[in-house]
Amino acid sequence: MLSYGDLKARLVAGQPCFGFWSQLSASMATEILAEAGFDCVMVDLEHGAGSYRDAVAQFQAVKGTACTPLLRVPWNDPVEIKRALDSGAAGVMIPAVSSPEEAAAAVAACKYPPEGLRGAAPGIVRATAFGLQTDDYLATINEKLLVIAQIETLRGVEAIEEIAAVPGVDVLFIGPMDLSADAGLLGQTEHPDVQALIERVETAAVAAGRVLGSIVFPGRSAAQLLARGHRLILGHSDVEFVRNGAVAALADLRKLSSDLR
Repeated sequence: MLSYGDLKARLVAGQPCFGFWSQLSASMATEILAEAGFDCVMVDLEHGAGSYRDAVAQFQAVKGTACTPLLRVPWNDPVEIKRALDSGAAGVMIPAVSSPEEAAAAVAACKYPPEGLRGAAPGIVRATAFGLQTDDYLATINEKLLVIAQIETLRGVEAIEEIAAVPGVDVLFIGPMDLSADAGLLGQTEHPDVQALIERVETAAVAAGRVLGSIVFPGRSAAQLLARGHRLILGHSDVEFVRNGAVAALADLRKLSSDLR
């Protein structure tokens, strides 16, 4: 049985939740991390190499665990959002939301009529357990779905107060790397100008009562994110775990070999 709403309820209540990014499209890696106890997985179809079929495999991998399946769509496109939701995502992240109109369009794409314009095929999609849970899904999903707007452009920062006021936007999630790029300071997330942009988003989100989130990045450790009011923290990815583990293990082996000389 698919589970919706628990992660959203915890976030709205102010509880910190910690997730990871699935970018390898490797369902067994996702399963390992879910079993380790992460609160959610963000399947990344913006920068990850996977397909919606791969995303379903990730969702199946976490079924039966306490890890909530989320998905970042490639763009603010109602067709992409519809496919993500029909696949069984309990929440979607929309990249580069830069105006209240874009935020409202994202929300509309997530909601069934009359609240939105999401296309309906509840009798056949995975989100309803292929029609076995249609009535409950249709009655509750508009309320339970987690809608995450990424703020990662200068336009988005300038309009942050208006975006935060759009009904149905549950989480404002800062994208520090793209924000630094749009500010002409690619990768310089610790630069005072980039930090000022980030702080404006943080202040506006908290003032509006929206859930605030981000990744861990230079300029914001996990402890700093929590102190600034962030509650959805996607600190690591499966790529990082594999890469960093491999680099550390090989460094230890190289050191042992060096010590023999």
